[in-house]
Amino acid sequence: MTQTSDLDRVAMIVLRYMRRPLFALLAVYSIGIMGMALMPGQVVDGQTTYMNLFHAFYFFTYTATTTGFGELPNGFSDEQRLWTIFCLYTGVFAWFYAVGSLISLFQHPHFIQAMDRFRFARKVEGNVEPFIILCGFGDTGSLLARGLSDHQMRAVILDFDPERIKALGVRDYTVAMPGLHADASAPKHLLAAGVDHDACRAVVALTNDDDVNLKIAVMARHLNPRLKVICRSTSARHEANLRALDNVTVVDPFEIFAQLVYWAIARPELHNLNAWLVGTHGVELGVPVNVPRGDWILCGYGRMGHWIERCLQAHGVGLRIIDPEVDPEMAGEGTVKVKAHADHSALVNAGIDDAAGVVAATNRDSDNLSTLLSVTELNPDAFRIVRQNSHENQVAFDAARADLVLQHSLTTARRILKLLISPLIQELIEWLAQREPGRTEALVARLQAAVGEEPPHLWSVRLVPHEAPAVTDYLDAGGAVVLGALCRDARSLPEGLPCEALAVRRVGKSIMLPGKDFPLEVGDELLFCSVHRVEPMLQATLHNPYTLRYVVTGIDEPRGYVFAWLDEKLRRRRNDRS
Repeated sequence: MTQTSDLDRVAMIVLRYMRRPLFALLAVYSIGIMGMALMPGQVVDGQTTYMNLFHAFYFFTYTATTTGFGELPNGFSDEQRLWTIFCLYTGVFAWFYAVGSLISLFQHPHFIQAMDRFRFARKVEGNVEPFIILCGFGDTGSLLARGLSDHQMRAVILDFDPERIKALGVRDYTVAMPGLHADASAPKHLLAAGVDHDACRAVVALTNDDDVNLKIAVMARHLNPRLKVICRSTSARHEANLRALDNVTVVDPFEIFAQLVYWAIARPELHNLNAWLVGTHGVELGVPVNVPRGDWILCGYGRMGHWIERCLQAHGVGLRIIDPEVDPEMAGEGTVKVKAHADHSALVNAGIDDAAGVVAATNRDSDNLSTLLSVTELNPDAFRIVRQNSHENQVAFDAARADLVLQHSLTTARRILKLLISPLIQELIEWLAQREPGRTEALVARLQAAVGEEPPHLWSVRLVPHEAPAVTDYLDAGGAVVLGALCRDARSLPEGLPCEALAVRRVGKSIMLPGKDFPLEVGDELLFCSVHRVEPMLQATLHNPYTLRYVVTGIDEPRGYVFAWLDEKLRRRRNDRS
C-alpha cells in the first residue's frame, strides 16, 4: 500500500508539471499533420495531389527525431515546403519548452522527495534480512549505525535533516542502510520504513527532541505492538510516560554516564571489562585504569551532575561540587558545594590540592576543556574525567590527554547496541557490579584465555527451529546437549572453540556465567563472546545435524543412504563374529 501511494504521488506531480508542455507538443504536431494533409502538393497528370494523414504523420515522426529521409512519398510543392518550415520552427520551440519543463521537474523538491520516498519504500519492502529502524542520525545515531554495520546488522534510517541523509550516502557501511529525509514521528513514514515489516526487529528513537522521541515510541507501539522500542530520553517527565508503555526500553544518557564514572572510580576492573566488551579503542583486557582513592570534585551540576552525585554518594565516595547555579545551603552529608564557575579560584576553594580527581561534566565542551587546563596546572596528579558533548571536538579532547574521556553520545550508542545484540550483555555487567571484584577478575581471566589479544565479538543465538534447527531436533528427539559440548571444535575434537558463553536466558530467569556442564533446552538464548571467526563455525554446528552429533558424541556417523547401509552391514558382521 505504501509503494502504491508513493507511485501515485510521483505520477500526480509529473502530470501536473508536464501537462502544459505535453499539450503544446500535441497541439503543434496535430496542427502540423492536419496542415500538411491540406496543403496542395505537386500537379501530376493535370491534377493536384494531396498527402494523406498517414504519410503526414510518418513525415513528422522522422523529422521529430532529426532523421532526414527526404520528401516522401513524392517531392513537395512550394506550399508544402513553406508549411514544413513553419512546423519545424514551431516544433523546435515546443520541444525547448517541454525539455525545459522536464529539467525543472527533475529539480523540483516535491518531485525529488516523492521519488526518494518511492525508492526508499521499494528498498524496505524488498528487504528479507532482519533490520532496525533508526530514527535520528545525529552523533548518537551515526555512531550506532557504525556499530550495527560492524556487527552485520542492517538499519533503516529516518531523519528530519536532509544534510544528514546526504551524508549517509557516503558512509562505507558493510551492509545496506537506506535513509529517508522525513519526520520519523509521522505514522506514514514509520510505515514506509517498515515498522510493520516481518523482518523489522526494533525501533530506536534518537532524535534531539524528547517530545518527538515519545511520539515515535507511542506511534510504533500502536502500529506494531510486538515490536521492541528503544527510546533515548533526558527528561524525567518523558521517562515516566515511556516506562509506562509496554515493551519500551528507556535509555538515559545521563544515568549511563554517571554509572560509568562510578565504575571507573570504584570498580576499575568492571569498567575495564565493559569498555573492552563494547570495543573501546585502546582498552586492553585485564589492564584497568589506576584511579586514586579520596574525595572527588564535580564541575557541573545539571541533570548529569545530579546523577553522578547520587551514584557516588550511594557508594560512599566523597564529593565536592562546583557550579554557578548550585545552592551551597542544600549540601548533603559528605558533600561540599561551591557556587561559582570552575575556574582557578573555585577549584582552590573546593580543595583541588588534596582531591583524588576531577569530573568535568558541564554541557559545554569549551568549559570542560578549560577546567582540564586549570586542574593540570593546580594538581597534575589528580585523575581527570571529562565529558565530551560533541563528536566534532574529538581532536581537541585527544590533545587534552585526559585520563578518561566519556562522550555521552558514544556511551549511549554502545548501550543501545548491547541491547540490540542481546539484553543479556547489560544484565551480566549489572550482575557483576553486585558481586565481589574477584568474580569479574575470574571472568577476565577466562576471556583472556579464550580470546587472547583479538578484539571481542559479542553475539547471541536462540535455540529455536529457525536459528538452531539441528539442536532443537536433537533435543526434541530425546538427546542431551551441554554447553561445553556445543562449543567444541569439530575440526579438532575434543578441543573447544575460542569462545566463552557469558549467559543463558531461559523462560523466567537468566543464568550468568554458566558452566560447561550446563544442560541446554529448546528456547534458550545463549550469549557468546568470541573472536569473529567462531560465529560461522558454531552456526554450522547449530544447523548441521551430523556436525552436532559429532561434537556431542565424538562419533562421526556416515552420511547418505549408501554409507549408512554399509556401516550398518559392517556393524552386524562385527557383532556376528563376536
